[in-house]
Amino acid sequence: MTDEPGAGDDDDQGKRQLRAGERPGTSLTEKLGQGIRRLSWRTPVHKLRLRGRYPLQLLDVPADPIPGNAAAGRALLEGRMVAAGESIAFDALGRGGFSPAFADYWQSFAWLRDLAAAADRRTATPVADGLMRQWLAAHARTVSEPAWRPDLWGRRILFWTAYAPILLDTRDAEYRKAVLNALARGARHLDGAADTAPQGLARVTAWAGVIAAGLLFPGGDLRTAHGEAGITRALALAVHSDGGLISRAPVEQLALVELLAQLRGVYEVRARPPSGAVALALANAVPVLASATLGDGALSSWQGGGPAGAARVAAALAAISVRGGTRDDARDWGYQRFCCGQTRLIVDAAPPPAAALARGACASTLAFELSDGPQRLVVNCGGGAGLPAELARGLRTTAAHSTLVLAETNSTALHPDGAMGRGVTEVEMTRSDGAEASRIEAAHDGYVKRFGFSHVRRLSLTADGRALDGEDRLVPAGRKKAASTPLALWFHLAPGIETVLTTDGQGALLRPSTGLGWQFRTRAGALSLEDSLWIDGAGRPRAAKALVVALDTPETGATIPWSFRRVR
Repeated sequence: MTDEPGAGDDDDQGKRQLRAGERPGTSLTEKLGQGIRRLSWRTPVHKLRLRGRYPLQLLDVPADPIPGNAAAGRALLEGRMVAAGESIAFDALGRGGFSPAFADYWQSFAWLRDLAAAADRRTATPVADGLMRQWLAAHARTVSEPAWRPDLWGRRILFWTAYAPILLDTRDAEYRKAVLNALARGARHLDGAADTAPQGLARVTAWAGVIAAGLLFPGGDLRTAHGEAGITRALALAVHSDGGLISRAPVEQLALVELLAQLRGVYEVRARPPSGAVALALANAVPVLASATLGDGALSSWQGGGPAGAARVAAALAAISVRGGTRDDARDWGYQRFCCGQTRLIVDAAPPPAAALARGACASTLAFELSDGPQRLVVNCGGGAGLPAELARGLRTTAAHSTLVLAETNSTALHPDGAMGRGVTEVEMTRSDGAEASRIEAAHDGYVKRFGFSHVRRLSLTADGRALDGEDRLVPAGRKKAASTPLALWFHLAPGIETVLTTDGQGALLRPSTGLGWQFRTRAGALSLEDSLWIDGAGRPRAAKALVVALDTPETGATIPWSFRRVR
């Protein structure tokens, strides 16, 4: 998504148009080529490519700037691997049957970071030794997915080299040889396979592994140059000019910052500056990540991701020296953030990601989240790894977000196979930040072809953050003749908020567990309090409530004014 040529200029008050598909995903021809290359991994020719010398030792051991999870590390010391809501005993890892998110944690060796956070080198080494031997026996000689997936090899190289003192603290020469030989084979695999990773974060991760191998293996100058050329291409396709990932998922934005920080650590240990593309991507990604946080410091929930905790976000930002504040007006990435007093408002003001990039993407256009200090008020239901498939699909719907739903239909279609279909192709947006209030008006076309209505949302947050005034309109548009259609306006509330409807049926009093109360008012439709849920930072569904305004839209359209006001 990029700004329409000629639509607005540098004036923040000008109307801008953001369109889906401006940066499309991998073409059918490219997918076919990638598939053929993956099939070639099983051939004798590819096995020959993987042969060669292995480094007797690494040139340096880079520091991992991202702290691990000590609780997960302590579970490893007790013989269990805990990730994505699952806990698997070591002897059961070879049997599989766990979620893709857990498999990625195990296969990437990200658990080394957690192990190091919970134990010293002497205590951690026997645990890492046993798990490494198990992985080598199952995967080192057999090129297959997911173990040899390019993005997993990219992460594996970064983790194996950063935690080499733990992995290689042994007198067993054969084991040490096996580890270093697997590392070399993985690097050779990536030399030709990195570009087969899906466009976006996965491909950037694969090329990061190539660079790390080039910098840390003897005689790696050519590989480093190859890797830097590859990551330059990958970043150009993965990141918008404002620094936001094309997936539009804040949790992936956090993962990008962590990845680039770890890669920068490899450059630093070799006393080399990062490539221009890496340095620029990191500098741009950091303020965009900071702008995805609410008042509690944790991430806002969008595009299949939950509210990654404030501690993890703060650790990622603290691990780097890049300072750029926040980028609250990230037009290409698509989220608009407003900070007034202690109130934070984040609005999805763009179409969903391109269909080819939309794994886990949501029909969330024009939804918002609102917080008062550290207290979340209005939220989206969220998402996360390890959730049951049916629940995960439901969390991607428009109704799982704080926005308008027309005829119980998603603003962008969600197909049974997980892909996104037709719907929002264009969002028009105007933003202004004034002395008295900050305002945004945005409109999307997701319902135009199906129902003949455009959805327009206006939001105004006072400068002191004490009041949010909103208005949702359905405006007849397009060739299809509009007809009377039911609508529902959803405001999902954070868990723990005591909510009481007013006797006139037009408002509600919200009493959070901490902080001041808020009052909701509307002047249209029937207001009800419905059951909802929210996925917390640990990926657990929590019971919550939602305010829902419902009415039938006449063929001439409808206007629904509403407001949230802080009360003493």
